[in-house]
Amino acid sequence: MSERLSVLKTYKLFVGGKFPRSESGRVYEVTDAKGRWLANAPLASRKDARDAVVAARKAFGGWSGATAYNRGQILYRVAEMLEGRRDQFVQEVSAAESLTKPKATAAVDAAIDRWVWYAGWSDKIAQIAGSANPVAGPYFNLSTPEPTGVVALLAPQDSSFLGLISVLAPAIVTGNTAVVVAAERAPLPALSLAEVLATSDVPGGVVNVLSGRTAELATPLAAHQDVNAIDLAGATGELATALETAAADNLKRVVRPHPVDWPTDPGTTRLLAFLETKTVWHPMGV
Repeated sequence: MSERLSVLKTYKLFVGGKFPRSESGRVYEVTDAKGRWLANAPLASRKDARDAVVAARKAFGGWSGATAYNRGQILYRVAEMLEGRRDQFVQEVSAAESLTKPKATAAVDAAIDRWVWYAGWSDKIAQIAGSANPVAGPYFNLSTPEPTGVVALLAPQDSSFLGLISVLAPAIVTGNTAVVVAAERAPLPALSLAEVLATSDVPGGVVNVLSGRTAELATPLAAHQDVNAIDLAGATGELATALETAAADNLKRVVRPHPVDWPTDPGTTRLLAFLETKTVWHPMGV
């Protein structure tokens, strides 16, 4: 009996709920820490980045208009799907970050647990970000949080899955839509996460995943006039400075890069980073 040839996986981008190849047709080799070939990943272009922003904007109205409870349900469904593909993610994280199987398992378990943790915040964030304000007059004065809009997320380079989820989940649970640039050297967990999102209940366009050169994709996203915020977790040094300067053109919200110990308690910092505050006055009595 002849030896069976394995079926090699073709990774693709995730834009608008679909899996296109890069419009340029380019790919790049993804290798492990020892230089061994793992897969070819799509090398996204500026055009792909712009298409992802269009998809995110189109999805924003429906996603931000959904009830907080419904968003929490959908995110919990994603966690269920992640749990079902746990072994695959352990293998990919182990290869991407050169971790032993027990360490990779711990990282994947922490990522799934964190996704569940953020899902639970969906209908609770208003309690800590909103308020009833005391005013001198016969009025109710109420402040409530609202999503910022389309958020560009540069996934951390040092944590291909746990770090990725730690920046993605808080952005979308509050009603934003996202364009994610996967870790340049370790994009496979992010591209596999896209397959989970596609087979969960997440509407198309809420999350869009690009792989390729971080600088090439981040530059047009930072300057894009229809991107409302950007998380620079995956950029450092001169690139981060240049992106922050470009983001100032339309007053984007910016989360600056800083050292993060991803396994530790994340707190609510990123949950609050991409929220706007709406304040309403209403007269009391007749």
